[in-house]
Amino acid sequence: MDAPETRELTYFVAVAEELHFGRAAERLGMAQPPLSRAIQRLERRMGVPLLERTSRAVSLTPAGVVFLAECHKALDAVNAAVRRAQRAGRAQPRLLVVTKPGGDAGLLTRIMPLYRRDPDAVEVEVVVCGIGEQAPMLRDGRVDLAFLHAPHDDLSGFDTELLLTQDQVAVLPRDHRLADRAALVLADLAGEPTPSWPGPGANGAGGAGGAGSAGVNGGLVVRDGGQLMQLIALGQAVAVLPESVRRNARSDVVCVPVLDAPSTMVLLAWPERTRSRAVAAFVRASAEVAGGGARAGGGAVVEPGWG
Repeated sequence: MDAPETRELTYFVAVAEELHFGRAAERLGMAQPPLSRAIQRLERRMGVPLLERTSRAVSLTPAGVVFLAECHKALDAVNAAVRRAQRAGRAQPRLLVVTKPGGDAGLLTRIMPLYRRDPDAVEVEVVVCGIGEQAPMLRDGRVDLAFLHAPHDDLSGFDTELLLTQDQVAVLPRDHRLADRAALVLADLAGEPTPSWPGPGANGAGGAGGAGSAGVNGGLVVRDGGQLMQLIALGQAVAVLPESVRRNARSDVVCVPVLDAPSTMVLLAWPERTRSRAVAAFVRASAEVAGGGARAGGGAVVEPGWG
């Protein structure tokens, strides 16, 4: 079969996300009958049903679930190609680097002066985003590099450089029953309200659920570090976070080491097959600042042949 057009992928995503042809047509700014016909033609060409339709509901078939995930990747890739080409064509190129607040673990202030000395350096714009937004922004081309965190962030489609491995601490309100402990284990936090935040796996101790879900044990969904720290200070949540959180911790919270919490990694990530000299220069500077940290991705990070 011929490859589906981008337009058809956009049509399917709207229907698959709305699970209602009328709402999907309204979202797309078109009439419902041509949308229904377009989806039917797509299914015939693919040879598999993507949607189950009844008089009361629309649902995804197993093939539809897979196709929806792949459509998101394909559309992100198209958008990324346009955005990166537009940036590359500017008279004054710049490098966009994204991090959540504190997500660089304090490394950026040391990376930037070193990067500026590289002959391939260009102007850098640091984009500060909410929790869980870095990987999507890198994937769809809004930025060129991102500070990500393993095991929380989805690293698929990226090359990465491991910059820092950190132990974790429990962040507690100052008057918490465990605040005076020298160290904790995860079992000590059983039953405590813990937050959830956007992004698969990007949750605190015992955290589960994504955007729009209730936090574990009565905790709340949070989207930025300031909101999280306010909730902790008010006694409405506790969280297990990388130890670099100590650098900017409020005076009304305490950080207690968690002995059995898994280590987390700060990674610098960029799209696979990137051939930007400016990106390569930034990775070189970051690796030097990190002391030549072990490589966590598969890319040839600092090869001189990048062009």
